[in-house]
Amino acid sequence: MPSAKLLSGNKTVQILSDAEEGGYGVIAAIVYNIEHIIALVKAAESTRSPLIIQVFPWAITFSNGLLVHTAALAARNASVPIAVHLDHCQSEDMVRHAADNLPFDSIMVDMSHHEKIDNLAKTQELVAYCHERGIATEAEPGRIEGGEDGIADTADLSGMLTTPDEVEDFINTGVDFLAPAFGNVHGEYGKRGPVLEYDRLESIYQYCRQRDVRVVLHGTNDFPEDVMLKCIKGGVSKVNVNKLVLDSYNEYLKVAAPTTPLTKLMEVGVDRVVNLTELWMHRCGSAGRA
Repeated sequence: MPSAKLLSGNKTVQILSDAEEGGYGVIAAIVYNIEHIIALVKAAESTRSPLIIQVFPWAITFSNGLLVHTAALAARNASVPIAVHLDHCQSEDMVRHAADNLPFDSIMVDMSHHEKIDNLAKTQELVAYCHERGIATEAEPGRIEGGEDGIADTADLSGMLTTPDEVEDFINTGVDFLAPAFGNVHGEYGKRGPVLEYDRLESIYQYCRQRDVRVVLHGTNDFPEDVMLKCIKGGVSKVNVNKLVLDSYNEYLKVAAPTTPLTKLMEVGVDRVVNLTELWMHRCGSAGRA
């Protein structure tokens, strides 16, 4: 396990520790462009909410890290606590590159596409690498099914629900946050909607709490408010969102892009993201907590 000194002052650790103590969830939203960054920070400041800005590895390769530096600058200049997180990093080389060269507060070391023994070994090695550089880490015990735009394709791998043994094994890697599989999926749920095992989530949370590890919720597309609140009540501190705050923006672009000046398209697009993000910050209980 890392010494407390290595992660002292780490933004993601502090934000999520406060969230667990306060019983609320912190929005951790994926960004794809500067409009998303601007909008998320505006929403966080207007609601006085902590925030985690997330990027997929795609953003690093696409922008040569520029989008990450932009997010970090926005976070530093904000009047509320904001961390910058690399989500679903499935390449060992990319984890090391991000830890060495980019201003991340935390990185998800996602080796879930490997067999369990290799997953654990690689996770432990990369967690130590990140901790030595003051960067907090997240991992996924079990395997959450599905995929999202920006995550490397692992559609050939089936989901596996998280077991107590897996929680223990992953905590022993030294990881700081765990994203369990308890019926949640990346991508779409279909007409049936999410069918989650809340008892499994609760038992995972109780074990994590004893070991000072925070619980992360992945796969929130189309979540209704009551499901989200049950997950937070069950111990979730970090709430990963993508479509949940970008839906209105995406729909607006589809309709307006052919006939709207680019500057107006960007401005209205930002407003759309702000409105949805503010809504979910209030729903998750983080509004007024910063």
